[in-house]
Amino acid sequence: MLGRFAQMVVGFLKREDGPTSVEYVVLLALVIVVVISVSNIGQTTNSTYGNSQLQNATKPSGS
Repeated sequence: MLGRFAQMVVGFLKREDGPTSVEYVVLLALVIVVVISVSNIGQTTNSTYGNSQLQNATKPSGS
């Protein structure tokens, strides 16, 4: 199965011209960066809301 996948990738790269392949790589890199960024934001938010010191902090008095 892996050999078949490798053949498909090689065939794809042979059929496509250089700039188009580069565009696909750049697009894939951008998608990976966005996924990693969203994951990091989610982890930071989760740790902030999960911090017991922040949950027990004195709330400001207001009217």
